[in-house]
Amino acid sequence: MRLGTVLFEGKALVVAALDDETLLDLRQAAHLARHDQMAFVDMCTLAEQGDYGIEQAASLVRRAHRRALIKVADVSFLPPIMPVQYRDCLVFEAHLKNSFAAAEKLTGRPFTIPPVWYQQPIYYKGNRMSFVGHGADVIWPGYAEFLDIELELAIVVGKQGKDILPEDAASHIFGYTILNDVSARDAQMAEMAGQLGPAKGKDFDTGNILGPFILTADEVPHPAALNMEARVNGTRWGGGNSRDMHHDFAAILAHISASETIYPGEVIGSGTVGTGCGLEIGKQLAPGDRFELEIEGIGVLANRIVRPG
Repeated sequence: MRLGTVLFEGKALVVAALDDETLLDLRQAAHLARHDQMAFVDMCTLAEQGDYGIEQAASLVRRAHRRALIKVADVSFLPPIMPVQYRDCLVFEAHLKNSFAAAEKLTGRPFTIPPVWYQQPIYYKGNRMSFVGHGADVIWPGYAEFLDIELELAIVVGKQGKDILPEDAASHIFGYTILNDVSARDAQMAEMAGQLGPAKGKDFDTGNILGPFILTADEVPHPAALNMEARVNGTRWGGGNSRDMHHDFAAILAHISASETIYPGEVIGSGTVGTGCGLEIGKQLAPGDRFELEIEGIGVLANRIVRPG
C-alpha cells in the first residue's frame, strides 16, 4: 500500500492511494465499516500499530467504500508523517566522491573519505519541525546563494527497539518514502570547516520535504533495490538505485539503536544517491525552479523553490 496524509476541506486525513487519481480516507472508511477508527488519527499512530494497523488498512482498501473516496485533485499533500525524530545518513559512495571533487574545486580545500565512513553508517540529526509535503513551495533562505536538491530514500520506523540485530532490523521498518534534503551549499561548506554540523546548510523552514506517500515495507524486499531519479524543470539531473547503499538500512538501524532506543514515527534518510544532487554535476537551483524526485513504487515528490522579494 501507499499511505499518505492530505489536507481535505480543512482537515488532515490519513489516506491510502487506490490509484494515481483516487484516495481512500481510512478513518471514514473505518467508520463506515464499523471498525476502530483510532489507528487512523494520524500516521504516527498508524505506524505504532505495526502489522495490525497495516492489516486493518489493507482490509479497508480491499472494500474501498465509495463514500470514503477522495480525488487527488481535491487535496493538498502534507508530509505523510511528521517525524518524532529525524536522522539523515550518508551511505552512497558515489555521491560522496562526486561531492568531494566538486567541493575541492569550489573551496580549494582537499577532501578525502575517512576510513570511519566505510566502517559504520554516518548520520546527523536534523530539524524535524521543518518538513513540508509534495506540492509545497520551498522558501529560499535569505543567507544563501547556492541551493541544491538531494534525492534520498527514507524509512519510517514502525517498531520500538534497542540494540537491534541486523537480521532483525527489517521488522522495525514501517515503510519507505522519498526525502528531499534541500541544501544551502555555500552555508554548508563554510560551517563544516568547523568540523561540526551541518547546521544552517540544512536547517531552514521548508528545507525538508517528504512524500508524497509511504510505501509499506511489505511491498519492498529487503534490502531495498529501488530505482531513483531527479529532474529539474523536466530535465534529468541524475539518479541511481538504492541497492548501491554502502550500508543498508539493516546496518543503519543496528548502528543507530546501539544503546539507544528508536521509536515508531522516526524518519531516517539514506543520504543522497550518486548524481542525485546538483553539486555533483555542476548545477544549482534558480528561483522558480520546479524539481521532481521519483522513486520506484513510491511516486513523484514535486516542489518549487521561491525566493522572496
